[in-house]
Formats: sequence, structure tokens, C-alpha cells
Amino acid sequence: MFETVHEWLLSKGLQGQTAEYSAWAIATLGVIVLAVIVTWITKRILLTILSVLIKRTPTHWDDALLERKVLHRASHVAPALVFYWLAPTFQGLQGLIERLAMGYILIAGGLVVSAFISAAVDVYQRLEISRNRPVKGFAQLAKIILGVLTAVLVIAVLFNQSPLGLLGGLGAMTAVLILVFKDTILGLVASFQISTTSLVRVGDWIEMPKYGTDGTVTDISLHTIRVQNWDKTISTLPTYSLISDSFKNWRGMEESGGRRIKRSINIDVNSIKFCTEEMIERFTRYQYITAYIREKKEELARYNTERKIDTTFLVNGRHMTNVGTFRAYVEAYLRNHPDIRPDMTFLVRQLQPGEHGLPIEIYVFSKIQEWARYESLQADVLDHILAVVPQFDLRVFQQPTGADFGRLVQ
Repeated sequence: MFETVHEWLLSKGLQGQTAEYSAWAIATLGVIVLAVIVTWITKRILLTILSVLIKRTPTHWDDALLERKVLHRASHVAPALVFYWLAPTFQGLQGLIERLAMGYILIAGGLVVSAFISAAVDVYQRLEISRNRPVKGFAQLAKIILGVLTAVLVIAVLFNQSPLGLLGGLGAMTAVLILVFKDTILGLVASFQISTTSLVRVGDWIEMPKYGTDGTVTDISLHTIRVQNWDKTISTLPTYSLISDSFKNWRGMEESGGRRIKRSINIDVNSIKFCTEEMIERFTRYQYITAYIREKKEELARYNTERKIDTTFLVNGRHMTNVGTFRAYVEAYLRNHPDIRPDMTFLVRQLQPGEHGLPIEIYVFSKIQEWARYESLQADVLDHILAVVPQFDLRVFQQPTGADFGRLVQ
């Protein structure tokens, strides 16, 4: 271009350095104008047309390319190519212009590949398998490697050096690189273990008291894991902390179809006694344990008769107690409850008596897992059990209150 313009100026009567400088200025301006025109055509026309076509297609992967601006970043290559191809126009600066243009093309290419990786991750995360096999950490590692390679290639091009020589120099700095990228290396190892063992998935409810975390995992990346706590705050954990520290994952509870209810009611030991005939007759009318009372009476009577036990004294032989009957009632009540799972661990047991009475522990699983409904079910069950305790001539133990001392004074 420079020679053509220079010859045209000479034909118009310009001579010497005037013609040369004028030709150089006109050629430079022409290259810049051409680059601007190519940029305008690429971004305003080609990108607009491609965007319209992509939005009309039924597929989603091309929408991800548009959202991540893969095509927009690729358009930056066009003006750089103009400068690269027309570098001979700039006499004396051809080599520098070519290196600068190639460096810009490499940077734009790196940004395009980085955006493409992000788009691929977006498409993958829409698949069901992404919950079990998160790849965001690997994608971030790929971007880091891409960034390092791009930087090496750009430096090699700008200084006209071999990229292999630069990479060899980086090898000598291995110890420094390991120190600089320590968190990245730890995150990579943790991401690999999390992905391959399905240790944590997006959507899992995890609990990590060390970091004050109790909520749902919303994002897993190379360096961090984001958790939305139940109070709507956001906790950010180092990815490798899930490997180095202990935590609780409630996924097993969610997959099992049940949620544990573990509560205890403390019975005042002073209210525990053998059942009288009147008490047994009354308990028989409690529908949940009617059959139990009759079977138990027959079993105890047969046992005492076969062994010729003198039942005049209650210490002899076997007899029903109000606390044992109460425990049988609680078990029958829970087995008949529509929201309790009888096929999972089901215990109504006595714990070690202590200064707070005799604990009767309920250890069952509910069919309801949703937090609010689960708490409501748990409260309903405990409300009913506490209310029926006096029906078995038992008392719930509690520490003396001001009202209790007030009655003593009166």
C-alpha cells in the first residue's frame, strides 16, 4: 500500500521526503480506517446476524456461546488481522507491528477459548449428571493453564524468542510456582476427590461448625465452595477444607426418604408403680394398647401360674407397671401415625435414670423431610405424648420453679 500511494503522490508532483512522509501518513490512515471498517462490519453486521440466528435455534448450547460472548471476543481478531496482513505498509516498523498484532491475536484467542470453556460448563451444568460430577474446578484449572500458556506465547512473540525456552525457564522456577499456586494445587486435588467420590454435590445440605456453615451448597469451584445458610447468609469455604476437615452431609437423610426424630421425656421416678386392677381396666380402654393389655395380662398370669408364684405380694413374680404400659402406648401410637416410617429404625426405650428422672427416648424416622413440616410433626408428636403422661398416673419431671416454691410457702 505504501508503494502504491508513494508512486501516486510522485505522479502528482510531490518530491523527496514530502512525498514519502505523506505516503506514510496516508497509508497509515488507510490501514486504520480499514481496520475500523472491518471491526464495524464484524460487530455490527455479522455478530447481529449470528445473534438473531442463534436465538431462533431450538438448541441451548449456542445460546451459552452467545451469553458468554464467545463470538464477541472472536470479533477482536478481525482488526488485528488487518494490521498483521498490512504490516509491510509501515516501513521500518513491519516487524514490530506484526509482533504486536500477533500478540493481540493470541490474547483474543485465549479469551475466546476461556469463554468457550465457560459456555461448555454452563451447558454441562444443565445436565442431571452435573449434580454428581461437578467440573467447574477443572474448568478453572484449564483457564489457569490457558492463561499461563497464552502469556508465554505472547511474551515469546513480542520478544521474538522461542516459547520452549521460556517454558524451560519456568521449569527452573518450580518451587516458586508451587508456592504461588499452593491454593490452586490443593483446590485441584480436592476438586478431583470431590468429583470422583461424589463427596459433595450442588444442592447438598452440609453442616460444618468450624466455619459456622449450615445450609445448601450452591456452587463448587476450584478454590471455594459457596454455601447458602438457612439464615440466608452466604458462607465461602476453601475447597480443600472438605478434605482436610470433618463435616456432615445430610444427603443420606434426603435419599433415605426419612428424617430422624430423637427426643426424650423425663419421667418422675416417684410416680412409677405397679398397675392395679383398676388401672389395668382403665388402660384396656385405650384403643392403641387394648390388644397389648390383654395379651400382657395372659402372659403374666400364665408365667406366675406355671411357677406357682404367690402374687399376694407384688415383689413376687411379674406384674405390669404404669411406665412399661406407657412405653407400649407410645410405641403403638407412633406405629399408627401416618407420617412415621415403621420400616426404618424404630425405638421407644428407657435410658439411664439420673437426677432428672427416667428418660423415655423416642428414636424414629418421619416420612416428612421438609424442615418446617418436620418440626411441626415433631412438635405434634411430643404434644400428644406429654399430654397422655398423666393418663398413666405418671408425672413429667422438671426442675422446681418459683410457682412450686410459692405453693410450699402457702
